[in-house]
Amino acid sequence: MLSNKHVIIAMIVAPILAVLAWIAVGQLTGEQPRAAVEGQSYPLVEKSNCRYASGACDLENESFKLRLTIQDGASGPEFLLSASHPLEGVVLAVAATEVEGAPVAMRALDGQGLSWLMPLQRTPQPTDRIRLVARADGSSFYAEASTAFLQPAQ
Repeated sequence: MLSNKHVIIAMIVAPILAVLAWIAVGQLTGEQPRAAVEGQSYPLVEKSNCRYASGACDLENESFKLRLTIQDGASGPEFLLSASHPLEGVVLAVAATEVEGAPVAMRALDGQGLSWLMPLQRTPQPTDRIRLVARADGSSFYAEASTAFLQPAQ
């Protein structure tokens, strides 16, 4: 049976056709991205660099992207947020997993709403979580992220 060239060709072509059919069905019937609707809330996905000592945490939903980093300011540590779209406002809370922290408004560093800053009382602990809500074009984008990206590499 394995000496028949038709069987050999079928064994090669069949998996390729199956993969192509799977991709085509996903493209035709899968969920398509849509523009954000004013007044709606959308989750941001915590990217993998938030889970290890990378120095930055990327949060995104399709083309809407935020990057959260920490820097040493004049009065102590500060969170710095960079956005891909102009933001109307950002509130951020840092607290332990089981505790609801009080959100604090970040202040804009530029007139375009792309860079935001918030001074911290202390450097977040490894068990703390960051909860963030950003407002852009009348829509809210929210996320919860780990603070592991802030920890020094060991």
